[in-house]
Order: sequence, then C-alpha cells, then structure tokens
Amino acid sequence: MANKEDSRKFRNALGAFPTGVTVVTTTDTNGDPIGFTANSFTSVSMAPRKILICIDKASINLNVFEDGSAFAVNVLAEYQQQVSTTFATQVDDRFSNIDWTLSDLGCPLISESAAWFDCLKEKCIDAGDHIILLGSVEGFHSSTYTPLVYLRGNYVNLGL
Repeated sequence: MANKEDSRKFRNALGAFPTGVTVVTTTDTNGDPIGFTANSFTSVSMAPRKILICIDKASINLNVFEDGSAFAVNVLAEYQQQVSTTFATQVDDRFSNIDWTLSDLGCPLISESAAWFDCLKEKCIDAGDHIILLGSVEGFHSSTYTPLVYLRGNYVNLGL
C-alpha cells in the first residue's frame, strides 16, 4: 500500500490530465433525485454506444447506483461551476437550486448542460477503491455550451 506522500504525488500526476466535469444522477427507491460530481467519465464504445463512470466506494450514494437500473451523466457547462461544487459537497438537497427534468429512463438531467447521456446500467465492476458503472447509452444530447474543465485542482476557462 502506498504511503500518503506517494498517494499525493500520484494524485498530482493524475491532475496533470485535464478532464471535463460531470454530475452523475439517478433516483432512489423513493423517486428522490441523487447525484455526485465526477470527472472519471469516458466513452467505451461507439457501436453499441457505451460509457463508463467511476464512483468511490466511500460514497453515500454507492448502493443506490449499484442497485439501480439507470443513470445519467450530465457534462457541465463552463458557467456551471457552482453546480459542480454543490454536487461534490454534503448538501441536504443538491437539486433544490438547479433546473432539471427527468429523462426517459427516470434520471435527472441538469438543464443547460454541455451534454447529457441517459444510460441503462449494464454492470458494476470492482476497481480498487472505486466501482466502475458501465452504461448502455439510450439517449443523449449536446449543446454549443463550452464544457467545464478541471486541471490540477482548479477549474479552467477554455476561452473558446
């Protein structure tokens, strides 16, 4: 097992790779919306359409995503930095101050995102301290909004 110094160095090295910022959403068994901020998102396959997202095993939302049948990935727009921060911290109702609608699969879609992907959960894969959620993309949308980018622990303005 790596010591704290090695873990920090590894995290810093990973932070040299700029990533988009997403909010991954679903609903729990009561129909309440839940979500978390993630930058570990990527395409897996174009045909059939598949994506993956990673969720920390320590997340309070883990069981809902593992047990659920669908999830959505909302690619945040550059001006949605506050949305990212809200979904990355412990807030009683993360959805109370944002505009959102339910997708065809029943997952929250954040209004005016750069893009979104509505997915059926295909499987969960154990991956160290995270779980990989593999999703089959059933619906998607993209806009002309510039995406929110994260690099070395900071939000970055692409100035496009």
